[in-house]
Amino acid sequence: MSFHNRVRVDGQRLWQSLMDMATIGALPGGGCCRLALTDEDKQGRDLFVSWCEEAACSVSVDEMGNIFARREGLDNTLPAVATGSHLDTQPHGGKFDGVYGVLAGLEVLRSLNDADIKTTSSIEVVVWTNEEGSRFAPAMLASGVYAGLFDLEYALSRQDAEGKTVANELKRIDYAGSEPCRGRKFDSIFEAHIEQGPILERNENVIGVVTGGQGSKWFDVSVIGQDSHSGSTPMPGRKDALIGASEMTLIAQNIAHDNPPYAVVTVGSVAVFPNSRNTIPGRVEFTIDMRHPDDGVLTEMDERLRQEFKQIADEHELKIEIDEIWHNPPVVFDTDCVNAVRNSATSLGYKHQDIVSGAGHDACQTARVVPTAMVFVPCEGGLSHNEAESATPQDLEAGCNVLMHAMLQRAIQQ
Repeated sequence: MSFHNRVRVDGQRLWQSLMDMATIGALPGGGCCRLALTDEDKQGRDLFVSWCEEAACSVSVDEMGNIFARREGLDNTLPAVATGSHLDTQPHGGKFDGVYGVLAGLEVLRSLNDADIKTTSSIEVVVWTNEEGSRFAPAMLASGVYAGLFDLEYALSRQDAEGKTVANELKRIDYAGSEPCRGRKFDSIFEAHIEQGPILERNENVIGVVTGGQGSKWFDVSVIGQDSHSGSTPMPGRKDALIGASEMTLIAQNIAHDNPPYAVVTVGSVAVFPNSRNTIPGRVEFTIDMRHPDDGVLTEMDERLRQEFKQIADEHELKIEIDEIWHNPPVVFDTDCVNAVRNSATSLGYKHQDIVSGAGHDACQTARVVPTAMVFVPCEGGLSHNEAESATPQDLEAGCNVLMHAMLQRAIQQ
């Protein structure tokens, strides 16, 4: 066994880094709120940059605010082997979603330094901007620009609920970089992440070897009826937008149930207008998140949704507008990179299984232009996007070890 094959990460240091980062935007329930490009996001970014500089890495930022921390290799003419994820969270997010992938990458850098391991290719850790999409839609915005899925101008013009743009907020927090977002070349990209589902835990496996990710479609739906007095308007003839929207929500659920086992459909945000106790709702706006690993099935689900929503609208004399704001096709990860993850889990003695990601990740964007793979570790009860999100130090350490050794397979040339 060569020397580098015996190297392991420092699990306690990784855990402490996660806990230190979790103090930024800490919530009373134990979670975190670091929405993209807020002051809290800036604090998290600044802390990460300081840690990388302490690890003797050079740090650069591109025009989408993506951060790249680089540990130089022996041959800097070669493209770097990269890892990373995101530091932004959901409004009531947990301590591990995204941030684990970033700080696992940092721990790889630190552990390679500790062992004085020289890699042929450089190693880079990336922080991707606005992965969650909870402040600026769509999700995975900056990695999507990197992969050529979104135009730069489109991404920079995205607005939050207050009308603030990505471009202006990047400047405000001093993370509007000058490097081209699409100019960076990588040999490969690996992303470590909590599973955000219950499969690994149920099967008592420590490592998920991620072979690909589900496709998704996001819709904004508007149902338009007629405001009128709740007391003096008879039930027959009402144009109640909320009644129509409620029936549509049930239809969305039925579509998911009719396409097992992978299909999922979620209505996650609803706004009722005029939102008055004694006025019949004249307008309802809601969102739909639809996912499936087969793009053909996803298309069929989309077509059925549109057809049955229109039927409901016609029955209640309502108007309906359906705006598809995002289509992220399913992705299959690179075979060699997936094998590197699988081989690392095997050689390190961790119980593992192949798995398809139910959630979207930056890796699902980068996989379209760079050989990419992911490493999953269990999270308690499969719970994520929740303050109670939890993972054990042992599992996080195991995932980081697999990440490091998968990257070394690409970064050290014999």
